[in-house]
Amino acid sequence: MSSPARESRNPPQREADQPRGDAETSQREAESLVRRHQAGVWRYLRMLGCDGATADDLTQETFLRVLGQKNFVQYSDAATSVYLRRTARNLMISMVRRTSRVHLTDSPTALDEVWDRWAGADLTGDEAAEALQKCFQQLTERARLALRLRYADEASRAAIGEALGITEHGARNLMQRAKQQLRQCVENHFK
Repeated sequence: MSSPARESRNPPQREADQPRGDAETSQREAESLVRRHQAGVWRYLRMLGCDGATADDLTQETFLRVLGQKNFVQYSDAATSVYLRRTARNLMISMVRRTSRVHLTDSPTALDEVWDRWAGADLTGDEAAEALQKCFQQLTERARLALRLRYADEASRAAIGEALGITEHGARNLMQRAKQQLRQCVENHFK
């Protein structure tokens, strides 16, 4: 017969079981961190001038670098977002030094201020991107076409003017007005 005190004790855990629980917890925390911040890091890298594939690679490298640190502590989502952006920016700068593929025109501090103003409390930038999409749909068909030609197809103003049956100067004015309408619409969305 065993004593009640002995029955109430938990059986000793094997050493192999203990790290697995910690590993599972770490894995869940890592997945949660990536889920919450991945889009924001990727958009930040795109804002810095990276193409989509480079932003994908650097975003992945950012999380590998941060999650590989034994002393990484997440104090808050806002602090973690800043730390991830700084890590991503440093990785991009290292890549630029190696390959000279991207030229950063603004200072990192100014870019961070733009990002904070654009994304605000939404660390991923999803809300701002959705607002921009809605505002884009409110533009005239000609304005949407002009902006698509310019930014998606990288067409020249002359080519845009020709496609729309207007002069190069007219295309420039149309795109300036459209961008101003987008800016105003997005700003109104966040008021």
